[in-house]
Amino acid sequence: MNKVLVARLDSDGDVLLAGPAIRAVAARAEVTLLCGPAGEQAAALLPGVDRTIVWSCPWIAAHPDPVRPAQIHELVDRLSAECYDQALVLTSAHQSALPLALVLRMAGVPHIAAISADYPGTLLDVRLRPGRDFTDDAPEPERALAVAHAAGHHLPAGDDGALRVRTPPDVSHVTGAGPYLVLHPGATVPARRWPAHRCAEAVEALTARGHRVLVTGSPGEKDLTAEVAGDTGVDLGGATGFAELSGVLAGADAVIVGNTGPAHLAAAVGTPVVSLFAPVVPAVRWAPYRVPTALLGDQSAACRGTRARECPLPGHPCLTTVTAEDVVHAVDELRQSAHLSPQVPR
Repeated sequence: MNKVLVARLDSDGDVLLAGPAIRAVAARAEVTLLCGPAGEQAAALLPGVDRTIVWSCPWIAAHPDPVRPAQIHELVDRLSAECYDQALVLTSAHQSALPLALVLRMAGVPHIAAISADYPGTLLDVRLRPGRDFTDDAPEPERALAVAHAAGHHLPAGDDGALRVRTPPDVSHVTGAGPYLVLHPGATVPARRWPAHRCAEAVEALTARGHRVLVTGSPGEKDLTAEVAGDTGVDLGGATGFAELSGVLAGADAVIVGNTGPAHLAAAVGTPVVSLFAPVVPAVRWAPYRVPTALLGDQSAACRGTRARECPLPGHPCLTTVTAEDVVHAVDELRQSAHLSPQVPR
């Protein structure tokens, strides 16, 4: 069996979006996933990944260390020892595949596929050009699948190309009995967070309608989840790792979340999403993929397309204008749709 390296060096959400492409490669090859530290949790959940190499990439990481020759040579030596037959470099529209392609060439990888708007010389064997070889505004999973297809890999029969993770664990001891919603208030990028006071208002409004609301977050977000849960929600801040979070999201009637990793994790377990989406990146590429979604937030706000990490506008208007009642209405519509339509497989 061929050995293929698939690289996606960003965060957990980006790694989850690479899942369909990875499954296409895994249908005929042994897959090693090269990911960054921020994507390691998601990598552990992806079907089709045989091995994972974690490497902090200085031209991809949000807060990178300086480029150090010894670090690059260490990666070259490690990859060279594996004797890969092929590599796929998966990137977003704002990233270049060429620096990593050079590293892979130095490691002796004989066949490299990637998207590149820039002339790659001999760095790529398969080059896809945005706007020519695929739709420029393609959703991220389809962008990655285009690379896999061009490199000769296709999803097996019966695989619909949706996001997937390995079977979530039983988390009933965390969630308790009975139906529930999940509200996840945090996001790594501050510009993509619904303000905490709005989240707290939504928890109160939803519980007043008879919903049980679980508020999730990482160990570093315990103060935030406690504030948002208040006296009516269930505070699960720091109570789950990423795998356990997949189980919590899988059991929810709907998930209320910004454009961040847990939104894509919810999509990967087939749960409808109320997406509080700041337009700093385009929703057509980054909205929850192939699950029922209610998209909230002013997509025409002045921050549109800026890729800002901190909101550049006073008052964060694209999301602050979303109210608790907007969320209640979105949840009602998603739940009604779920009752009227076949459920997305979980």
